[in-house]
Amino acid sequence: MGSQPSGNAHSVYSQRHSQRGRANSPGRPRISFVAAEISYSRVAVELVSTVLLVIAAALIGVGLSVAPGASAGAADDPLVVAAGDIACDERPGVTDSDSSSGGCHQAATYAVAQSLHPTAVLTLGDEQYPAGTYDQFINGYDKTWGHLKSITHPAIGNHEYESALGGGYFKYFGVAAGEQPKGYYSLDLGSWHLIAINANCWAVGGCQAGSAQERWLAADLAAHPAACTLAYSHQPRFSSGGHHSDPSYEALWQDLYRAHADIVLGGHDHDYERFGPQTPSGERDPKNGIREIIVGTGGKSHYPFTFVEPNSEVRNDDTFGVLALTLHPHGYSWRFVPEAGGHFTDEGSGTCHGRP
Repeated sequence: MGSQPSGNAHSVYSQRHSQRGRANSPGRPRISFVAAEISYSRVAVELVSTVLLVIAAALIGVGLSVAPGASAGAADDPLVVAAGDIACDERPGVTDSDSSSGGCHQAATYAVAQSLHPTAVLTLGDEQYPAGTYDQFINGYDKTWGHLKSITHPAIGNHEYESALGGGYFKYFGVAAGEQPKGYYSLDLGSWHLIAINANCWAVGGCQAGSAQERWLAADLAAHPAACTLAYSHQPRFSSGGHHSDPSYEALWQDLYRAHADIVLGGHDHDYERFGPQTPSGERDPKNGIREIIVGTGGKSHYPFTFVEPNSEVRNDDTFGVLALTLHPHGYSWRFVPEAGGHFTDEGSGTCHGRP
């Protein structure tokens, strides 16, 4: 918010100017003209400086909505675009079943993502339907979202594994997808540490405590003590959609929770859902809890909600779009941006927990 002009600036100027006139009146010690002009000039400079500061502060504050304690951030703070469940099968001679039932909006969501000029793109799994083969990627995803490939950090979905061992996915994204067949990796972006999790537990030896991925995650968090941490995967820990919440990921969430991670993103259910901060077991925890946001709205289709989980704050199951997430040094702000013609949106901000 812009600061308000000081209530003392004008009164100080008026008082000093009046004193100058009284000082030169009969019966008072005479003050030199030079000294009076210096005093006058100094006050004028102070007044102009105050006005300029007020204008600058007002301009900076226009349009910003920041949660208490969150940093508004600078213009060059990283902007991340995220979405999952994206591209229909567009191979020649193939008609995707969702193309005639209101789905296959990957071109529209790509247009939104591209227009935001993101620093990075996080794709939240099931980038390419139905089986994530390399041929399907080239004829589908690559024609739209593929234009953002150079800044994309993907997570692997279950449909990618319908191609042998996720081969099409790893071939298409290359080193950006992490080491094959693990598919989990981490990176730093600005002051944030980002972690791509492979939630296809069967493909990586499980997700339980002591599994290879869980041990890697704990070690990675210990080696990267960032003030702000974000993790993302395809299958979510909590969901009010048809796939429901899945306790298989609780051990991974325990590691994230102990490290004071801030946000977890997911897809899998083809909807948008935002949860309030909570513990790995689903207890509300405004102070240290992790905020989960499901963004399965990349274009393939929509799934209806089946019931509402505790701590679910916002839900929508009929709008395609992307999540725009700005990563400030000590906080974050989010905004769901719908495709052209869409009306649903969701926005807010939060403060990072910092390391314990």
